[in-house]
Amino acid sequence: MIFKHATFSLALVLALSACGRQDHLGKAPSFSPQQQSSEHHAMVNPGLPMIIEEKRPVDRASLWTGQRESLLGDRRAMKRGDILTVVIEINDKAEISNSTSRSRSGAESLGVPNLLGLPQRIDEKLPEGASMGNAVGINSSSQSSGDGSVRRNEKLTLRVAATITEILPNGVLAIEGSQEVRVNFELRELLVSGYVRPEDISRQNEITYDKIASARVSYGGRGQITDVQQPRIGQQVLDTVLPF
Repeated sequence: MIFKHATFSLALVLALSACGRQDHLGKAPSFSPQQQSSEHHAMVNPGLPMIIEEKRPVDRASLWTGQRESLLGDRRAMKRGDILTVVIEINDKAEISNSTSRSRSGAESLGVPNLLGLPQRIDEKLPEGASMGNAVGINSSSQSSGDGSVRRNEKLTLRVAATITEILPNGVLAIEGSQEVRVNFELRELLVSGYVRPEDISRQNEITYDKIASARVSYGGRGQITDVQQPRIGQQVLDTVLPF
């Protein structure tokens, strides 16, 4: 009975692990549905309406009003559902090098050449060449050294459109953006999210990644090539459980 339960559990785990690959089994991977994304929800439900002041006839004909649709209007994203461009230019480099060395040596010697004549009497009974003149002698030496270094170099340049999904009580904007590009049987995914201040958005309606708090940037993909590069679920389980 226990064997049957174990077999059923193993079959269930294998079936669940294969669900992610069934989407592109013999075909190209499917795009994520746009209607279920947070960006689509923010655009469909923009939240409370903004209070718009009634324009005077002279303002409608002027090019220099402060309205967003005017020539000099501020067209930066500022409300839920608006779109802005996130510029990601990561060029990080880190080098850490540590070196340690330790050396220790010691020597001790104990001799009893004249101890009430006992060494001489004992020497008579010892084999030829043996003597109690130097009863104890100890030498020790130890040495250890270590050398370690860490070197990382990362470079990523991307541009992606993001949507304001929420306006926090302090005025900070929560943004989320996604982009998918499919080439043959491989789908490249780009995800970005975080929190930005309205004043950090440039006049070109752009914001750099270093001004995004709690920034989360994911650049990956899924498809047949990615499946081949990833170790199988059984190998991942063994790598986690086995201590060697």
